[in-house]
Amino acid sequence: MAVAALTVSCSSDYLDTAPSQSVNPNAAYATTENARNTLNGIAKTMTTQYAYYGQGFAGENAVIRLYENLPSQNYNYNRYASGWAPIHNHTFHTNSTRIYDSYAWAYYYSIIVNANALIEGIDKSEGPDADKKFIKASAMTFRAYAYEKLAHYYCFRWQDSNNGAAKGLPLRLDTSNGDLPASTLAETYQQIYKDCDDAIKLFTESGKTRSISECWIPDLNTAHAVYARAALTRQDYATALTQAKLAEDKRALMKADAYAAGFYKPNDEWILGSYGNESEQNWYWAFGVQDACNGYYATNQDTGAGTIGHELISRIPNNDARKQLFITEDKFSNIDIHNDDQVNQTYGILGMRNDNVWEQADSIVKAHQLPGLSAAYAAGYMYLDGQMKFWTTAQPGVCYVPFIRASEMVLIEAEANYFLGNTADAQAALVKLNATTGRNPNYTCTKTGQDLFNEIKDYREVELWGEGFGWSDYKRWNIPIVRHSFAQGGNAHVAVAKTINPDEFNQWTWVVPSAEIDYNSKLKDE
Repeated sequence: MAVAALTVSCSSDYLDTAPSQSVNPNAAYATTENARNTLNGIAKTMTTQYAYYGQGFAGENAVIRLYENLPSQNYNYNRYASGWAPIHNHTFHTNSTRIYDSYAWAYYYSIIVNANALIEGIDKSEGPDADKKFIKASAMTFRAYAYEKLAHYYCFRWQDSNNGAAKGLPLRLDTSNGDLPASTLAETYQQIYKDCDDAIKLFTESGKTRSISECWIPDLNTAHAVYARAALTRQDYATALTQAKLAEDKRALMKADAYAAGFYKPNDEWILGSYGNESEQNWYWAFGVQDACNGYYATNQDTGAGTIGHELISRIPNNDARKQLFITEDKFSNIDIHNDDQVNQTYGILGMRNDNVWEQADSIVKAHQLPGLSAAYAAGYMYLDGQMKFWTTAQPGVCYVPFIRASEMVLIEAEANYFLGNTADAQAALVKLNATTGRNPNYTCTKTGQDLFNEIKDYREVELWGEGFGWSDYKRWNIPIVRHSFAQGGNAHVAVAKTINPDEFNQWTWVVPSAEIDYNSKLKDE
């Protein structure tokens, strides 16, 4: 995997790297120009199809779908729900031989291994010191990002860790590959903090940045953002608050019209994302194939492209710009969502036996069609609460995908302030996100206590829906996932209409994969 990342062949638009025939690692660091291309290769692993795992396992795409969206409370993919129920319902968490258990481990450690090689090699490169510092800082940020994500999946919640004494992760910080025991969870977060601190120092000293369009390259804002994420999960709310504010610097929040324009290309508030130009096709393994409203599935099949939880979106005011991106019942002149002729009570498909409802749904979709892009839901299958947030620019699924946005940082501000007891500041952060940006110009917040937390929770879920936070948020909040079927007032398929309590399924913690234990004997007795 390390060699693959260093030798991916990319278009000039995505920074040329060494041709695939070249496998000499030294060439990757001979000059800062080569090292920058190697950094680009690490970014490429975030969208690369991993052949061993099969279709759909393509970097962050698979993590967003399999580890975050599907097992969460408020993301439904009902047409396939009965077949994917083990993923929705967490039943693979303790099976160490499943590919679903090992994929995130293998993927994020591939980022770490490649980042380590670049960190070790960059100081020997020929080129300006400023470039060396920027590249090294980017590699450190990639490493911190990967460890922060791994901690979500393979470590206990901080509040269940005995103040960090529980098992953390094997901290590979160089290119050696021998046996290595797991560090504690506290040591794992200490290393993430250190990588972010070191990266921030180097980014600042370099005086360099990257363009907004190069969203796949970590920069100073990215390091602060990863720091804020790690601190929030570690329940270090003062640090989370400080770092989130720093991450927002010069990253203007999207206004309502920009939010309504869909998520398929980077803008000012994207702090980190994938490359998604048609010149680097990922074909049927791209995010947009299944997850875009005009992607391959929505264009050619009856699956739709994912729906938001009905109870959640119903709590959001109808004039909210984010709610406008879903096919919600308020947009129909008349509809009975509990009538099987109008809304199929198994899957949620609209108007299968009622032309009037189908025509209304079709009109809603067409009213939100983005100019210049292929038609949403061209297959003719539209779902109650179906999304029009994610789009493709070309078939079968070409699009950029956001991994970190400035809006997330504002929501971290709100949550950190809430837990620090700064009620007014938490309310102000919600106003900044919702009213100041025009998402809901009339929004105000006077809620306190549990009501304020519920408000922060709802707006975090709606703002970041489908971007890969739904499951890990509930894990760190230590609250159950509760999905209701149509008969129960929700919109989940009966196969996944479950309550999953925080203490079930190894406390929502994936076990260390058996392949890793076979490789690393230091993990055998842990």
